[in-house]
Amino acid sequence: MPTIKRFFIGFSSLLLVSISTLALDKDTEARVQELVEERWQELMASDEFQQKVNQGILNFVEEQNRQQQQAEMDRKNKGTQQLLPVSPGRDHIRGNPNAEFTLLEYSDTECPFCKRFHETAMKFIERHEDVNWVYRHFPLNNHNPGAQQQAEASECVASLGGNDAFWTFIDQVYKQTRSGGRGFPANKLPSTAVAAGVNKPEFEACLSSGKFRERVLQDLANGQASGVTGTPGNFLIHNPSGNLVVITGAQPLENLERTLDALRAQFGS
Repeated sequence: MPTIKRFFIGFSSLLLVSISTLALDKDTEARVQELVEERWQELMASDEFQQKVNQGILNFVEEQNRQQQQAEMDRKNKGTQQLLPVSPGRDHIRGNPNAEFTLLEYSDTECPFCKRFHETAMKFIERHEDVNWVYRHFPLNNHNPGAQQQAEASECVASLGGNDAFWTFIDQVYKQTRSGGRGFPANKLPSTAVAAGVNKPEFEACLSSGKFRERVLQDLANGQASGVTGTPGNFLIHNPSGNLVVITGAQPLENLERTLDALRAQFGS
C-alpha cells in the first residue's frame, strides 16, 4: 500500500508542476493546487479506491503464483522427459510386466523412509493387479558405502538368480536394516544372497569384482536427470500413454490410491 500511495502522490506532484506552468495568478494557482490535493486525498481514502488497490494486489499475487507454478511444472516435465523407459530386459519388475500402470521407484536401501515405503508399495501392488512395481537404485552419498554396496549386491543376486531372487533379497534387506548408512552389516550380504537362492562363492566373486558399480550409478544418474532429489523418488506411469504423476517421498497408501484413481479416470482403459 505505501508504494501505491507514493505513486499517486508522485503523480499528483507531477500534475501540480504541470498546473504551475499555466498562466494563472498566484491565488488561483494556489487554490487549484489545494483542490487537486484534496481530491487525491479523498480518492485514496475512498472505499472504491481501496477495493481497486486490493484487487490489483490480488491480481499481481495470483499472476506471480501462476508463473511460479508454471515454472515448476516446466521443470518437472523437462525432468520426466529424461526418465529411462521401463524395460523388462533391464529393470526389476514385480508383478505383471504388461500391467497398465507402473510404480517406478528410485530408492536407497539405507533410507528409513524407503524402508517404510517398501511395505506400502507391496500392499499397493497386491491390491491392484493392473499395477506393477519397478525398483531402481538411488544410493545417497550420506548412506555410502553401505547403500552402494547393497545395491551392487542386489544386482549380483539378480544376475545369478533372476528377477524373483532380486526381490527376495531386496525384501530381506529392507526387513532387516536399521537404516541410516550402517543399518545392514556387509558380512550379512552373502547369507542373505544364499537365502535368496544364489551360490555363495559366485555371489562373493561378483560383489568383490565391482561388476555392477556402473549399473547402479546409471540408475542414480537417470534419477537425478529426471528430477529425483531424495528417496524414495516415485513415478506412477500409465504405460499405454506414457502419462505419469510424480510422487515425492514415502507417501501413505491412501495417497497412492488417490493418484491411481486419478490416472485411471483420465487415461485408463
